Amino acid sequence: MNILLVEPDFPIADKSRNHSHFLPIGLLKIGSYHRRLGDGVHLIRGLKECPFTPDRVLVTSLFTYWSRQVHEAAAFYHGLYPSAEIEIGGIYASLMPEDCRRRSPFARVQVGLYRGGCAETVPVDYTILPENLEYQIIHASRGCKRHCAFCGTWRIEPKFTYKKTVLPEIEKPRLVFYDNNLLANPHIDRILDEVATFRLGNGRSVTWECQSGLDLRLLTAERAVLLERSRMKYPRVAWDGPYSDWSRVKQAVQRLKAVGYGRKDIFVFMIYNHALSYVEMMKKVDACRRWRVRIIDCRYRPLEAAEDNYRPGPRPQQPGLYYIHHGWTDAAVRGFRRKVRQQNIAILLDLPRGRYIRGCEQRKV
Repeated sequence: MNILLVEPDFPIADKSRNHSHFLPIGLLKIGSYHRRLGDGVHLIRGLKECPFTPDRVLVTSLFTYWSRQVHEAAAFYHGLYPSAEIEIGGIYASLMPEDCRRRSPFARVQVGLYRGGCAETVPVDYTILPENLEYQIIHASRGCKRHCAFCGTWRIEPKFTYKKTVLPEIEKPRLVFYDNNLLANPHIDRILDEVATFRLGNGRSVTWECQSGLDLRLLTAERAVLLERSRMKYPRVAWDGPYSDWSRVKQAVQRLKAVGYGRKDIFVFMIYNHALSYVEMMKKVDACRRWRVRIIDCRYRPLEAAEDNYRPGPRPQQPGLYYIHHGWTDAAVRGFRRKVRQQNIAILLDLPRGRYIRGCEQRKV
């Protein structure tokens, strides 16, 4: 059987740090699984012809608000290969299966892991990719112990599962963990210790990053030592809660600084355009400015939002064109993003506080 794997043409910015290590890891696992069965496998990122005529076309999906690109890809390949079975899986398909079926009635919709997780334990064959990469994706756990209202992880993967080791999976000098709550793994200390001492066949050590924010409730002083010792790059502390959590966030930042991480290394991850007001979010930004750390901000969109027509930049948009949370405005959304951008540039360039901020409260925490 010939299997075509399709990553739709998602609008991922080339310079976006959040997505600089993005790979369709689900498709790669499925492709590796089918190669082991003796099937022909080809991966396409976008809308192109396949070098063979596929029997099945597997289209992945990501955020629900990027659903349009998913259906464009499904329709394109359905028209190009009318006899092939079209199947849509991934995050959007799992969170909004009825919407997915309605908009692509010719396709099969896969909810959750592919065929019950048959591809989860198969080593990823990175030769499926057209390019040779210096990094790889790893999951040390699936799901999350938390049940945050803004997150779909616990809905898609309601059971938190984890590994005791990742050593057999390491092939490349750079690792990117896609865990949603890495530190919640009860074996994480052992895993970090293993990564710290691991060497590739040529004697080279590995470095790693985690795409999700670190749970500050689990970031102990001892664990901060392990993060640095295992050569973690750019640790991100998740500040999902209110400003009143500042003391715990500050403690997490101080623990990272105490083991050697600096202002160019540490990020605080926060979600805006959600339950916390613009004023409260700006207090959080001001705290990060005093602590001399940068921010990764994420604009909230509802899980059931199948489209997002937000247009980046200073020009305003009328209400109703994209999701604006109760208590927020278009001006507040753009103003917050602008303040974060100014803050990050100032920290990166180590500018004195007075040169980039005016009118902020001078309280100390």
